[in-house]
Amino acid sequence: MDLVFRAARAVLPGGERAVQVGVADGRIAAIVPLSAPPLAAASAVTLADDEVLLPGLVDAHVHVNEPGRTEWEGYATATAAAAAGGVTTIVDMPLNSIPATVDVPSLAVKRAAAAAAQPWVDVAFWGGAVPGNAGELRALHDAGVVGFKCFLLPSGVDEFPPLDPAGLLEAMTEIASFGGLLIAHAEDEAVLAAAPSLPTGGARRYADFVASRPAAAEDSAIALLLDTARRTGCRTHIVHLSSASALPAIRAARSAGLPLTVETCPHYLTLRAEEVPDGATQFKCCPPIRDDANRSRLWDALRAGDIDMVVSDHSPCTPELKLLDAGDFAAAWGGVASLQLSLPVVWTEAAKRGVPLTEVTRWMASAPAALTGLTDRGLIAVDRQADLCVFAPDTTWTIDPAALRHRHPVTPYANREVTGQVRATYLRGAPTAPNAGALTHADSVTSAR
Repeated sequence: MDLVFRAARAVLPGGERAVQVGVADGRIAAIVPLSAPPLAAASAVTLADDEVLLPGLVDAHVHVNEPGRTEWEGYATATAAAAAGGVTTIVDMPLNSIPATVDVPSLAVKRAAAAAAQPWVDVAFWGGAVPGNAGELRALHDAGVVGFKCFLLPSGVDEFPPLDPAGLLEAMTEIASFGGLLIAHAEDEAVLAAAPSLPTGGARRYADFVASRPAAAEDSAIALLLDTARRTGCRTHIVHLSSASALPAIRAARSAGLPLTVETCPHYLTLRAEEVPDGATQFKCCPPIRDDANRSRLWDALRAGDIDMVVSDHSPCTPELKLLDAGDFAAAWGGVASLQLSLPVVWTEAAKRGVPLTEVTRWMASAPAALTGLTDRGLIAVDRQADLCVFAPDTTWTIDPAALRHRHPVTPYANREVTGQVRATYLRGAPTAPNAGALTHADSVTSAR
């Protein structure tokens, strides 16, 4: 074998075990008890007593923005942040890049941009379902996208318009015809239009922003999505669920046999509306971070299996677009930058709630891998890719935005104390990230080759 990992604690499909994991040609070739005779290998990594070997995480909701808006985020910086956070595969959303990934030529442009950036981790791609491109969806599927993202209200960028109910039905009918997957940003524009308006001339109060995007907007759009799924049989996935009041409809749909999956995000599980400072637009995202009672219901739904996975929805922009000085929630770009931090911030809250590391790993590795059809990763198992993360679950540290690898040091987690630190990441058995930003980008790229 090329390499063997020796770990007193490793998260495997059956739970935590003390094992040796042997790697050959970038794949896991053997898993034997740690007490067995040592596996022969060219080199070995022995984990420290306070470290756990995890499968590399799969983040199925990342906005890279390259090409077209690379000044917001690009493949080099996004994948560096992913690797530093224990993420070994990202799936790039079809917006906010230019072009949007709505046909095969635009997918080719995206792939070329990713390859040119020498990414630190694997990159897969979502396609987009927008008005007028239903005829492009099968070709995109055949070209390798993992599914199709749509919006049910304006996305915020003109090149990725939303689907109305008729367009949603057309897209889902077409996607169902070839067994594809539709994922949807579910908020109802009509409900938002009837909600309290933000103050003119600047909206600094976070409570006003939350009131302007009520949970009812999510609930209504999800009802439309579920009804269309019933009519078409299309595999359907709800992205970034923030509204716990939508859970009864989700449970009923699952009970009725709908092919439905649901994700939520670290910010909905770890942040609370009551603690968001007025003017702190780094917390702005859509749908918004809601109150503590809502957060607890999301945790309950995760543990019950009503929510399947946790992904970052990493959606950065330039600091100027966040309007940090003005603190205007009405005009600032919405999106949370958290790709590098997802594992420690989720684990910090999970540990407080008595959630084991095995569950967190399932939510953040194997479940998103299964959703996207990337079934050669997401688990420590024989014949899977040797994508691995060395994690110290009891290490407490304070987040320094200057040490983050994404392009701009803006995050709502700045100066937050968290428990759990990624110490090393391996892609197909090769080290692909330093710990906490200790190496330069050039050094790290070299070490990954």
